[in-house]
Amino acid sequence: VCLIAHVTARKMPTLHRHEEEKFFVTAEGRKESVPCMHDPPTKELSVIVPSYNEENRLPLMMDEALDYLEKRQKQDPSFTYEVIVVDDGSKDQTAKVAMKYCKKYGSNKVRVLSLVKNRGKGGAVKMGVFSSRGKKILMADADGATKFADIAKVEEGLQNLQPWPNQMAISCGSRAHLEKDSIAKRSYFRTLLMYGFHFLVWFLCVKDIRDTQCGFKLLTREAALWTFSTLHIERWAFDVELLYIAQRLRIPIAEVAVNWTEIEGSKLVPFWSWLQMGRDLLFIRLRYMTGAWQLETRKCN
Repeated sequence: VCLIAHVTARKMPTLHRHEEEKFFVTAEGRKESVPCMHDPPTKELSVIVPSYNEENRLPLMMDEALDYLEKRQKQDPSFTYEVIVVDDGSKDQTAKVAMKYCKKYGSNKVRVLSLVKNRGKGGAVKMGVFSSRGKKILMADADGATKFADIAKVEEGLQNLQPWPNQMAISCGSRAHLEKDSIAKRSYFRTLLMYGFHFLVWFLCVKDIRDTQCGFKLLTREAALWTFSTLHIERWAFDVELLYIAQRLRIPIAEVAVNWTEIEGSKLVPFWSWLQMGRDLLFIRLRYMTGAWQLETRKCN
């Protein structure tokens, strides 16, 4: 298994952009080049929203997020933000729905990055991160399962980690406190899969974070640069590799309880998705252990 993991590994993750992915389309229809992650930040906060076939669930999340961000900016004019909706090769009207918000709030606040083909959630988040301008970067799911106002909780978790070594820190939203209630609503089979996945995460990769899969994570720009530059996994298990890299780099990580509600329409297929994630967890550990994958950053291209 070690040999297969080593031989089949891509040595470094691809950061290649197709020509169509090298620009945003402004509210006026002009093309604007995407910034580079290595550029100095010009916003306080970037919110990355990976979206695949989310035309129905995206509006609720965007309404809640932008209402919160606009109120916060009115209270504190020095607070600046951007929301980047990454359309991950959707087959529906996700991009058009997101562009309505771009036109309403302006392309300096809301941007839509359309990917030529589906990369997976991790790939979409990575492309959004490398197109962002924020000092802090928040990952937020398009379904709005986590209350956006809980950003205050993850921000507090980030602040409590100071002083940040090399300006790097990560604060993770967590649903671990809701586990007992969720088990009562799940089938025995799904509960077994959940416990099996948690065990593999703990045994192979990340021991100190109870909920690695909550899609509400806040990173400093430096932490995002180092972790996402190294990230190889582009689908469901990318969160685990992200935190595994962070632990290897000794980046401090906080885990903060957030409010979470299950929203219908999940793209996760219980058995096959968990099987793929289990394989990815094993490969994460083996490929870093054998040196097939290295911890290093790459320039934008």
